[in-house]
Amino acid sequence: MLFCGQFRLKLDRPLIMGIVNVTPDSFSDGGRYFSVDAAVEHGRRLIDEGADILDIGGESSRPGALPVSSDEELARVIPVIKALAHEQVPLSVDTVKPEVMKEAISAGVSMINDINALQGVDHDFIAESDVALCLMHKQGEPVTMQLAPSYNSVVEEIRLFLIERIEAAIASGIARERLVIDPGFGFGKRLEQNIELLRHLDGFSETGVPVLAGLSRKSMLGQLTGRAAGERSYASVAASLIAVMKGAAIVRVHDVGAMKDALSIFNAIEGKEWAESISARMA
Repeated sequence: MLFCGQFRLKLDRPLIMGIVNVTPDSFSDGGRYFSVDAAVEHGRRLIDEGADILDIGGESSRPGALPVSSDEELARVIPVIKALAHEQVPLSVDTVKPEVMKEAISAGVSMINDINALQGVDHDFIAESDVALCLMHKQGEPVTMQLAPSYNSVVEEIRLFLIERIEAAIASGIARERLVIDPGFGFGKRLEQNIELLRHLDGFSETGVPVLAGLSRKSMLGQLTGRAAGERSYASVAASLIAVMKGAAIVRVHDVGAMKDALSIFNAIEGKEWAESISARMA
């Protein structure tokens, strides 16, 4: 069970997190949902397609992306959050800024999705809230992170980093039941490192918290298929399904309807065994 604001999300099947990018420069759909109305309409469409969670972001974290000001990010995401806050799915805000986190919690989000894993952020206001928290690994900053990523052992280094961030969150008063981890595919990782991470993703469930996998339309899929970002839907579903088979409890995707169909087949065949396996790994 994941405690996510007022929501209690069962982990007896894989959950789908739909992506709502309120940015002009997202790598996959930059500008398509930049207006508030377009972003809200897109969010509602993803709910209709089967999203269990919506992840709303106002600052691109693609390789090479430059940061935006807090005021700009707030202007992008808060109206969208307020418009979607009464839908029957939890909302997540994808941000690294504490001021955006605080305003988003007040506006109605149930999860903070922080690519910095709450490093350099005061944990107190998160602990005092009831929101869930996703802790992600990345090496470097978006503007330079793909220039020369380097690891001695990519799986072990990321696993130890995430364990340390889990322990820091729990020590600050954030219950384990509110935590999610994300190994950060594509965030300071070369193709071979991403592949190694996906191959050994099953080991991350042993941290005792749910694993989120964000592989949708990532450049690694372009390197493997030769397709542009907007043409990676099939590869994204395949990679996300592999992540589920390797223990991911949540997949963060652009193509919610396609992912929902794939998981319908998976759940019919593997559902009970998958849920039992996840429970055992997280025990």
